[in-house]
Amino acid sequence: MDTELVRAVRKEQDRTMPATDDPARPQTKEQLLRRLMSIAQGGSIGRSLQLLADYVGANHFLLARFDLVQEQGLDFVVCSNWPFDLVRRLEREFAASYSRTTELEKCLSLLQPRFALLPDDADAPRGLSREYCALTFNVGRTRLSLMFLYEDTIVLSPERLREVGLLCGYCVSLTSGKGQRADREFELTEREVECLFWIAEGKTSDEIATILGISRNTINNYITSVMRKTATKTRSEAIAYAVRNNLV
Repeated sequence: MDTELVRAVRKEQDRTMPATDDPARPQTKEQLLRRLMSIAQGGSIGRSLQLLADYVGANHFLLARFDLVQEQGLDFVVCSNWPFDLVRRLEREFAASYSRTTELEKCLSLLQPRFALLPDDADAPRGLSREYCALTFNVGRTRLSLMFLYEDTIVLSPERLREVGLLCGYCVSLTSGKGQRADREFELTEREVECLFWIAEGKTSDEIATILGISRNTINNYITSVMRKTATKTRSEAIAYAVRNNLV
């Protein structure tokens, strides 16, 4: 019975995936990899994302620095062909979603496709579903989110989405140092790392101030800066971020 169910689901997915008569659309993983390597090595993140979107059957892609959505403006967007008004409308939604998520939940959500509905007052392009898919992943210390818009009749494959998340990380890593916004770094200073180390050791602000020989207010300023740069809300989350990125 389970085998029959799997076959039925796959048959339904095959029926709802885009037609295979488009020679420009990669149909197999091997075709995708060959074309992606050629495009990505040329430094074109936009063309790479379009190829990945085609592979999963999506119409529009948006790659965002998910750890920067709480910043002012739209600088968190790395590359997108979503309608601008829709991105601007969703900016606050993305920031609110990120702020409500704990550091543990952020880690557990990596490469796990998540589906959400557009707000009622947001206009989706004609013919597309009001549901969108988001997939988060890390490239070094940078957390990114890849989001897709797709047609009402399309069923996105979770397996292909996870493959695309890994391949998108590969493409972004190839563009490092080539002027992409995804490479924008918020490096911690030596003093900030020092404070982070003592926080991880369980020290209070007063104790750290005594150890480092500077005022308690200065220590708190360093800690606030650390949490802003790492997009964390509590000292515990900052410690988790530091451990995950081998900072302490």
